[in-house]
Amino acid sequence: MTEPGFIVAIPARFGASRLPGKPLRLIAGEPMVVHVARRALAAGATQVVVATDDARIADAVRGYPVTVCLTRADHPSGTDRLAECAEQLGWTDEEIIVNLQGDEPFAPPEGIRAVARTLAEAGTEMATLATPIEDSDTLFDPNAVKVVRDARGLALYFSRAPIAWQRDRFARDRTSAPAPGALRHIGIYAYRAGFLRRFTSLPPGELEGLEALEQLRVLEAGYRIAVGITPVAFPPGVDTEADLLRAEQRMMSNSARC
Repeated sequence: MTEPGFIVAIPARFGASRLPGKPLRLIAGEPMVVHVARRALAAGATQVVVATDDARIADAVRGYPVTVCLTRADHPSGTDRLAECAEQLGWTDEEIIVNLQGDEPFAPPEGIRAVARTLAEAGTEMATLATPIEDSDTLFDPNAVKVVRDARGLALYFSRAPIAWQRDRFARDRTSAPAPGALRHIGIYAYRAGFLRRFTSLPPGELEGLEALEQLRVLEAGYRIAVGITPVAFPPGVDTEADLLRAEQRMMSNSARC
């Protein structure tokens, strides 16, 4: 199948609670949002959009081949911010939009293309990626979201709990490596622009509220999410000062190898 055309949209909010001004924090001398935009461009997106509520973030990416979409400051989520962009920029309903978080300065271009391809091939309303879980710490970590799929590769459920629960094995031991099939969700999404508009009009779901996972709203409303297996590893994003330090070290290490 020919690689589908897609837009990468990067929600970038200035007021992150755990890392204020996160999109503008420097990694190897450049704002984080610039690194993320560069990854999106390397993936071959037909358009890269930085969706932000802050003129300082818009100024940081001026001079790069990206589109800036200035949005309202009161959006409850990045998805809502992108829905406003869909209206401002006049995206057609069939346009594939990849939602790449603004704190993913190491997002692999192959992974960005993979989530767009997963959506195009599955014909679902939404798509995302996952990777096998290889250690028990990740399986039981509530910050690592787990997903289970059906035989067609469609999401059955997302949870912060270890799913599927291996009843007999976990009764004996919860420290050894997980059984094959355990998947960790990667927080990158693709959807058609028409569904992006519809998504933000859906009422919040009960399960979404319990797990604090926005994608559960889609499943609760009866829509489908295709889950592809990422072809390459997604390094951790940046959410804290410690993450920022590790990102700086990784970026300098990568530069030293080039």
